[in-house]
Amino acid sequence: MRLVNKVAVITGGASGIGLASVHRFLLEGASVVLADFNAEKGQEALEQAHRDGHGDRLSFIRTDVAQESDIIAMMNEALSRFGHLDVVFNNAGVGGAIGPLTEISTEAWDYTFDVLAKGVFLGIKHAARIMIEQGTGGSIINTASIAALNGDSAPLVYSAAKAAVLNLTKSTAIDLAPHRIRVNSVCPGFIVTPLADGGRTEETIERAKTTQPWPEHGRPEHVAGTALFLASDDAEFVTGEGIVVDGGLTAAGPEMSKRFPKTQGRAPRVAGINRGTTGAPSDIRRLDG
Repeated sequence: MRLVNKVAVITGGASGIGLASVHRFLLEGASVVLADFNAEKGQEALEQAHRDGHGDRLSFIRTDVAQESDIIAMMNEALSRFGHLDVVFNNAGVGGAIGPLTEISTEAWDYTFDVLAKGVFLGIKHAARIMIEQGTGGSIINTASIAALNGDSAPLVYSAAKAAVLNLTKSTAIDLAPHRIRVNSVCPGFIVTPLADGGRTEETIERAKTTQPWPEHGRPEHVAGTALFLASDDAEFVTGEGIVVDGGLTAAGPEMSKRFPKTQGRAPRVAGINRGTTGAPSDIRRLDG
């Protein structure tokens, strides 16, 4: 097992990539703090861990990653429950602002950046404070996206926020390297998750399989495996990287935009805020009457 005696915090841990990572980290011997805005889903994950025999190594705390006080409480939960902190996976995400540029409100922009970019900044900041004081290094992992690498694979505000995450990863990796704290990002492609499929799993799977060269659709477990590598000592010399997990989609180069369903090249029919799996209601309006 690759994470024995390590303590990890995983945000957005109650569904999708986060939940798959919680399961994988527990199987690899880690003690885990699962942080999520959705208290109902978080409690379900905790109950499942008890049924699986991992309940003594899992703690749940409801967390709004855009609130610094919640981030501090989340880190303190790891210290008070398990005694130290080795890994932080800043994974919480939302769809955020959707719609054409001229219909995006500042509220939608701010909400998207608060969760996707500010939340990562706060996670890195407070993880680093603890890890520096401990003096034993650590691993910080952020969920970026292939949307950070181009402008045509996701809604524009989401893409901008994920680009911020990727560059923040590089900058903080340089800053924290003297402390032996590694900072990396995973850049998922088209992964079938509750956030991505919107309740249309079979449709999303078929769409995903025809999007990238790899014949099977992307699953949360694929990204969780990459996060496991970055959390483990096997990645000791890996920092400042954005590791793409996309079934070869970005390898298509200029052909990528032909493979990926268009999001910017046609006028969207809706605008508003997609709050994803947080449990909070989305605020989306139709534009075509």
